[in-house]
Amino acid sequence: MCAGVSMFPFMNAAVKLLGAEYPVAQIVWARFTGHLVVMLLIFLPHYGRRLLATRRPAVQIGRSLLMLISNLVFVVAIARVPLATASAIGFTSPLLVTGITKTKGNAIVGIRRWSAVVIGFVGALLVIRPGAGMHDPAVLLLLLSSAAYALYQIATRWVSFYDDAAIGIVFTALLGSLIMTMALPFVFVMPRSAFDFLLFASLGLLGGAGHYLVIRAFQSGPAAVIAPLGYIELIGTTILGYAIFGNFPDLWTWIGAAIIIASGLYIALRERHRRAAR
Repeated sequence: MCAGVSMFPFMNAAVKLLGAEYPVAQIVWARFTGHLVVMLLIFLPHYGRRLLATRRPAVQIGRSLLMLISNLVFVVAIARVPLATASAIGFTSPLLVTGITKTKGNAIVGIRRWSAVVIGFVGALLVIRPGAGMHDPAVLLLLLSSAAYALYQIATRWVSFYDDAAIGIVFTALLGSLIMTMALPFVFVMPRSAFDFLLFASLGLLGGAGHYLVIRAFQSGPAAVIAPLGYIELIGTTILGYAIFGNFPDLWTWIGAAIIIASGLYIALRERHRRAAR
């Protein structure tokens, strides 16, 4: 999981750089189609036609649609929001995963972990600062992106009991690639430099590898423990946001992020304690 999320800051930085000059649909197309092509090259020789032989086609298609929605609104929004702020708003996604995911034994998340979720969400509000930022449509789009990604994570955890991770990672990109390929002829802009071309190429590689590792993580452990590990993304986004765009989080952003991370760590430790007690 840690290796997977460590790739996302680089991908987000590439998206922000490209978003200043290229259409949203083209960026999203590169993200999903590159992801799909790379994963097919890796897995098709071994799996063959079995790579699309899912036992839960409706869930896999639904996952793909959720990922497309999450990426579309994220790319639209990130052009107006600093990387670290976007990452912190994205932390509401694992909070939602923890809040609505059932634990082992089909029990709902307990009052202690629900309290940690609420406290973590308060930390997210410190980052967002409703009085200053909630009126901005970009913030609302980032919240929508987080909600869609939370549902994607939950669906990933559920379908991982039926399908191999390789099948899941291909289906993640399948619908997005097909839809964006149909839209591409109407919006395509030729990359203006070799650097821009490399940024486009990196989107699919980083996204595909990152999500493959996330899927493998969800196959290995409960979502309530795994999802909060995504908080380490803040380190990478902060460094890249400052180095590339000159954006450094203010004090309230750091305080809010610290609260969120502390809540996530408590949730992980609480779940580990519950599992050890059984």
